[in-house]
Amino acid sequence: MEQTEAAVSGALGAGVEGGDKTARKALKVVAAVDASEESLHALSWALDNVVRCHPDATLVVVHAQHAADHFAYPVAAHEGIVYAPSSAVESVRAAQEESSRRVVARALDICKERQVDATGAVVEGDAKEAIRQAVERMQAGLLVLGSRGLGAIKRAFLGSVSDYLIHHACCPVLVVRPRPTK
Repeated sequence: MEQTEAAVSGALGAGVEGGDKTARKALKVVAAVDASEESLHALSWALDNVVRCHPDATLVVVHAQHAADHFAYPVAAHEGIVYAPSSAVESVRAAQEESSRRVVARALDICKERQVDATGAVVEGDAKEAIRQAVERMQAGLLVLGSRGLGAIKRAFLGSVSDYLIHHACCPVLVVRPRPTK
């Protein structure tokens, strides 16, 4: 029995028109999450409005954590060299890994509630750049992010992960606005 290009490639909606076979790759959606309700709202929105419409889509939930040494503060100095005890760095790393595990587990539970298979990944580094690199490495077709709804002044001082990724990600970026306040 002959398989079509669509079946082999896992295409979403390949068809034959005029004798030409056209195959499309399945949509790979990456949802970036953190501990905020806004990011989980964005994930839920994407599940209901994107993944549901593309049954062959794959979903990866990504969480970015800062490198443990980012939080290591100097505790002793000798001849201009700053030392941080490895136990302090390891303690921070362990706490971060546990926090990241909880964030990803919560996001995967949301996927499971909606009967969507998803995988989780934790990337290390500055959120903006770590997510950009992960999306590129995973060859994502869509990146979904939540927006905290910061005003222009706060955004200017704090920066915005979503603003950065809109301009630098290698795929389309969907930013889901927060739920309206009552």
